[in-house]
Amino acid sequence: MSSDFYSRVAQLSAERSSFAIATVVQVTGSSSARRGSKAIFNAEGKLLWGWVGGGCAESAVRNMAIQCIEQQKSELITLDMQDEALGVGMPCGGMMDIFIEPVLPKPELLVVGHGRIAETLVRLAHLMGFSVVVNDPGAEREAFPDAERVVNTDFDLCETPIRKSSYVVIATLHKNDHLWLEKALASEPGYIALVASEHRSRIVFDYVIAAGVPAEKLDRVWAPAGLDIGAATPEEIALSIVSQMVAVRRGKSSIPAKGARVEMTTQEPSVVIRQCDLD
Repeated sequence: MSSDFYSRVAQLSAERSSFAIATVVQVTGSSSARRGSKAIFNAEGKLLWGWVGGGCAESAVRNMAIQCIEQQKSELITLDMQDEALGVGMPCGGMMDIFIEPVLPKPELLVVGHGRIAETLVRLAHLMGFSVVVNDPGAEREAFPDAERVVNTDFDLCETPIRKSSYVVIATLHKNDHLWLEKALASEPGYIALVASEHRSRIVFDYVIAAGVPAEKLDRVWAPAGLDIGAATPEEIALSIVSQMVAVRRGKSSIPAKGARVEMTTQEPSVVIRQCDLD
């Protein structure tokens, strides 16, 4: 394996870029690509490195790479070029099985607060593959060994920027909840949750609306935070929040209520693509 491949993967990962790796796992007949050939495509389908065949082969893999990144799932496809009269990329009309794997940056989680809920939340989120930053004046580094950073003086969120793909959990449980929520909403993160009772959530929302935040923006806030699993302890509350974050991350359109059964889905192991179907 070329060291250039690993260098490019490391570079893209450091840049927090989304990309897909395509690997030829089987070749039947003649092909311009060999088993083990790899290519890297970015989220727009641009070929960044490597080779898995030209013409229709590259076009089909490019389009499937975009789909895999968007859907956040791997796919095994079969390219059937036996009817390709021009032989573009596969002059002898061969077939290839290609495994396409999306590589996505770790989702970023900002936890505002400290205490047992926040500590357990950071630990569980780290296990689920989140990159976690804790921002709270009272947070101690020793209490959050799994956090990438612990910030104590960034009330304006200058050192902890929030992206549209970020996850934000406000777990301060004190009077500044509405100020943190107002600042977080301004950045429109993909997920934002408030750890509070229904009664306190309404109070916080009233403060935020009074500060000039449109009421419809609050529709994006999960409050109380987490799935309804009947959580009673700080650890259970943290578990319910992380479970909800994972559900949002995996694109669950409906969050099951307490007692509901989550149905698992299976994925077809292979997609057959003939000639230039994905052009």
